Amino acid sequence: MAKCTYKLPEDLLKKLSTLGSKMDEISEVVLEAGGEVVLDKVKSNLEGSLSGESSGELVSSLGLTGVRIDRNGNSNIKIGFSEPRKDGSSNAMVANIIEYGKHGQPAKPFLKPAKSSSQKQCIEVMTKKLEEEINKA
Repeated sequence: MAKCTYKLPEDLLKKLSTLGSKMDEISEVVLEAGGEVVLDKVKSNLEGSLSGESSGELVSSLGLTGVRIDRNGNSNIKIGFSEPRKDGSSNAMVANIIEYGKHGQPAKPFLKPAKSSSQKQCIEVMTKKLEEEINKA
């Protein structure tokens, strides 16, 4: 699957460092807000690329993970598909075929366009959410 990484601007990172013990809690809320923006765009793109030829199972299996810390200490939230499908096959495999195509089936990218088209809105939503959370603290 595609990987999407967004970096926070330096001024936001400085604000985060002033939060102390609440930083982990607030950063989770901020990441979830940004994740929802990207998730909505991925769902919209996927629905558009399927053009009514689908049962809706792939779209309904799409969701966000909770915030997790990777081995480098970075907080991550991921968009992915729950597994397996009702017929036992893999949602990730079906999504991969749609994204990249296969012999006799042209590619209908939905992940890469979602990444590029949602970046600005994602950062704006995360910035707004962070400012809201800072003002609460």
